Amino acid sequence: MKAVTWQGKRDVRVEDMPDPRIQEPTDAVIRITSTGLCGSDLHLYEVLTPFMTPGDILGHEPMGIVEEVGPGVPDLAAGDRVVVPFQIACGNCWMCLTGLPTQCETTQVSSEGMGAALFGYTRLYGAVPGAQAEYLRVPQAQFGPIKVPEGPPDDRFVYLSDVLPTAWQAVEYAGVPQGGSVAVLGLGPIGDMACRVAQVRGAGQVLGVDLVSERLRRARARGVETFDIRSFDGEKELVSAIRDQTDGRGPDAVIDAVGTEAHGSAAARLAQAASAMLPRKISGPFAERFSIDRLAALYTAIDLVRRGGTISLSGVYGGMADPIPLLTLFDKQIQIRMGQANVRRWSDEIIPYLTDEDPLGVDDFATHRLPLSEAPRAYEMFQRKQDGAVKVLMTP
Repeated sequence: MKAVTWQGKRDVRVEDMPDPRIQEPTDAVIRITSTGLCGSDLHLYEVLTPFMTPGDILGHEPMGIVEEVGPGVPDLAAGDRVVVPFQIACGNCWMCLTGLPTQCETTQVSSEGMGAALFGYTRLYGAVPGAQAEYLRVPQAQFGPIKVPEGPPDDRFVYLSDVLPTAWQAVEYAGVPQGGSVAVLGLGPIGDMACRVAQVRGAGQVLGVDLVSERLRRARARGVETFDIRSFDGEKELVSAIRDQTDGRGPDAVIDAVGTEAHGSAAARLAQAASAMLPRKISGPFAERFSIDRLAALYTAIDLVRRGGTISLSGVYGGMADPIPLLTLFDKQIQIRMGQANVRRWSDEIIPYLTDEDPLGVDDFATHRLPLSEAPRAYEMFQRKQDGAVKVLMTP
């Protein structure tokens, strides 16, 4: 089969790889019909290279058609149309039964001290072959895959793999009161969708912050009050402008949908670059112990949110030595919630919104659709924010 493989920093290639096969009774194999390019994939493309191995298959946002199932998968059959969540979970352990499949006790990558295994996402999460490919082996298929109806195009459902539940959880964790206010930092795919989810769930005021014209335009077209970072001299001016729109207090909640890709300190960039240049046996431990993030977005969120408000982190952070302003967090009595999205915890709540009325705008959410063979160009375009690329779907 053809698959997108990681070969080094900013180096992905489409190569011939072995076809997946059933290995365990709870496996399924699907033929992928659509697969997404996620902002998290850019972390592998750019900053998490110490945890990657040349030849790793990338991707974690697939949907497709079931080709084969193991004997331990009673509810799927060949021909079923499914969306596959980005995390691999059993559905039966204590963590799964309490709504935390990201912490699945069956698939936890205990050797790395991490939570549930993920498709296509570094050795820290199991180095499981990913979904930017023609076929995908799906472990724990008795729980993970979400069956969807025939008829509507893939765009209607493919975002159940990651974008929709991540945005949904971001809003849930933000605890926005009915009629309240929420600011979303970063209007990439997750931030954009988080704005839409907040609107349909009753937020009275949704404010979006970014510096990419196309992202700002998309959010503004859906009724989001947008703030272009480039229009302000600094963070304090931006924060002041948003406070002016929220009775001088700041928003009830702030969603940080940027994460470590934020434009931040030179020290963070230097540490990331240094770990990437070290020999592979050394670079991983160095990155785990000494890595720091670009925390500009998080610092802005802490400054911006009203006293007693909530910060919801959906952007990926990976640093182990990050300086956090605990005095400010304590003094402002700020609550913080974060973590990988628990896809199956939210999927049943989301599906009723995937109707022909399309209140979340999923049908035209993608800005680019490319064949899998053009994955290297897709990564470069998305990483450089060229040609108005906000969300890219690829077709094997």
